[in-house]
Amino acid sequence: MADKTEVPVSIPSAPEYSFDDECPVKEVDLTVPKTDDPTMPVLTFRLWVLGIASCILLSMVNQFFWYRREPLSITSISAQIAVVPIGHLMARSITKRVYLKGSRWEFTLNPGPFNIKEHVLITIFANSGAGSVYATHILTAVKLIYKRKLDFFPAFIIMLTTQVLGFGWAGLFRKYLVEPGEMWWPSNLIQVSLFRALHENEKRPKGGTTRTQFFLIVLMCSFCYYIFPGFLFGMLTSLSWVCWLNPKSVLVNQLGSGLSGLGIGAVGLDWSTIASYLGSPLASPWFATANVAVGFFLVMYVMTPISYWFNAYNAKNFPIYSNELFKIDGSRYNTSSIINSNFQLDKKAYAESGNLYLSTFFAMTYGIGFATLSSTVVHVLLFNGSDMWNRTKKAFQKEKKMDVHTKLMKAYKSVPSWWFHAILVVNIAVVIFACEYYKEILQLRYWGVLLACALALFFTLPIGVIVATTNQEPGLNIITEYIIGYLYPGFPVANMLFKVYGYISMSQALTFVADFKLGHYMKIPPRAMFMAQVMGTLISVIIYQVTAWWMMEAIPDLCDTSVLPSNSQWTCPMDRVFFDASVIWGLVGPRRIFGDLGVYSNINWFFLGGAIAPLLVWLAQKAFPKHRWISSIHMPVLLGSTAMMPPASAVNYTSWIILAFLSGFVIFRYRPNVWKRYNYLLSGGMDAGTAFVSVLIFIALQSRDIKLVWWGNNQDGCPLAHCPTAEGIAVEGCPAFG
Repeated sequence: MADKTEVPVSIPSAPEYSFDDECPVKEVDLTVPKTDDPTMPVLTFRLWVLGIASCILLSMVNQFFWYRREPLSITSISAQIAVVPIGHLMARSITKRVYLKGSRWEFTLNPGPFNIKEHVLITIFANSGAGSVYATHILTAVKLIYKRKLDFFPAFIIMLTTQVLGFGWAGLFRKYLVEPGEMWWPSNLIQVSLFRALHENEKRPKGGTTRTQFFLIVLMCSFCYYIFPGFLFGMLTSLSWVCWLNPKSVLVNQLGSGLSGLGIGAVGLDWSTIASYLGSPLASPWFATANVAVGFFLVMYVMTPISYWFNAYNAKNFPIYSNELFKIDGSRYNTSSIINSNFQLDKKAYAESGNLYLSTFFAMTYGIGFATLSSTVVHVLLFNGSDMWNRTKKAFQKEKKMDVHTKLMKAYKSVPSWWFHAILVVNIAVVIFACEYYKEILQLRYWGVLLACALALFFTLPIGVIVATTNQEPGLNIITEYIIGYLYPGFPVANMLFKVYGYISMSQALTFVADFKLGHYMKIPPRAMFMAQVMGTLISVIIYQVTAWWMMEAIPDLCDTSVLPSNSQWTCPMDRVFFDASVIWGLVGPRRIFGDLGVYSNINWFFLGGAIAPLLVWLAQKAFPKHRWISSIHMPVLLGSTAMMPPASAVNYTSWIILAFLSGFVIFRYRPNVWKRYNYLLSGGMDAGTAFVSVLIFIALQSRDIKLVWWGNNQDGCPLAHCPTAEGIAVEGCPAFG
């Protein structure tokens, strides 16, 4: 086998390229190996068997858990760990016989030891199964909540084209988001650390552990511990101790509840609570964590209480924290009563029912979403515009500068751009055909498809820059809903489709780019990486839809909260939020809520505020260049910090911020060697242990309706947090005011 430091002769010559063996990002320099062995076999029999099996299994399991009241996401790390012993077993037991020897079709089922590169590609397959197919929301909303007909084939086209469209955008921006060392994609470093721990031979330091031993210890501890928050002591999910001081006070409940209130003092001693919405806190760079913390504090502890207790938009008529839709009297809005037989808004029925109201927190989060969008564009133009322009010019120059990882990747054939372009063109054509052919069902017209694609094309690069450097992704969902809601009001399915093509295709593109960066770090041939991504995507879409379709038939009243018992596991919280958004932006339309016909028109001023915010930071940085902390203020991350609320709640943020601070600031600054050796392994071990025991608990206990009933499993002990406080508003189970 070749020496791991060898670089193949296909590296470009020195006059054409300049090299930099120093990585511009310290975390990358500490974590990613600067060597490569190009002789490792990649497209092996083991890859196909284990990769496809991992993709199918994770797709089935994640779609199954997606509909639960507390949705569980099994990450690819579970498969990443599980396939290691199987891979080594296959390497020892499968015949090494060479078939068709001497011909151009010569192959073997066992090319040698199970290696790290085929392991990476297996994990890429698993990533396809671990990442949800967002368009499943459309299937669920139409069939289960709106209770309208949607056939299997048009649903399949929607789900497939949504995922595949991202390949096109990814191909267009690889040069900007993969090759530059500054685009470092922090979450990938967890995977890199784990791969190294599982494959590199390491001598155990005296009095310490090897990386593999440490990972296994964390995995076992996490596995054993999660039995408590997962089954025995559910209150560990959100320890809202403030509510215990006066559980009969609505005010105290609102202040202390980590699940339905402001979460003051609430903390979650449960890894799934901590990492469920914001990702692993151990993967967040400190400056990004600080921005998230400040943004969360301003929204949750300044804007929300002020707007609520000053009764902005009749805030006291509704819960302080809720994603439900209401009438002015605090009762739930009956959306089915305002839909006509053509699946459009019945304007007369809407006028009779009255305006649709949101909890003030829910309305304000939409305003923050407006500000995040405008700040993203302005921030990237001010802080990254010159770099992107210079990089564009350098792409046409002979002199090109590369870091060591880009240098090593020049040994392999890149993916031709026309592959991505062909996928993009064919996919857009299929989408337009489907929307025109099934226009009565899908409602979106060809011009809407083209406009959605234009939005995704415009925002992929600026948002990609933010994700690649901060590990936080500002969403496009609000602006896509806003635009089509004004242009095409009263058509909820069209609004949902426009969102998935304008927003999710961009998000999927960033997932593909992140995978390419992982392959870049691990020195995977780009064409093999492309193949694994395409195959994994096709397989996962099929399995996700088949599983969802089966569950809709097998589980009575799935997602129907008006019929299901209060303790049912099948309430579909993520799909309910998606449905609410389709009512707000699609059925009723933004004009009747945020426009001249609605009550929340002033929320639109957030667009202007978001655009001004990064300009103020930029001016402050120019005026006070010696104050380096100013450059760490990242307004898109700060403003977008609460983008996952709802369905995320306060305890998800408070717990995440604490751990992210300890990891990204305290340990990284004062114990860098400990951070380098153990940080990402700790994150991976917590993920894997929690995932394994969660599946075990469900199969062994919850699927058989085995429960442990005692006060420690009563959520967070804040039963009145959802109560309104306005005089004359009556809600069952809540005290009356006035």
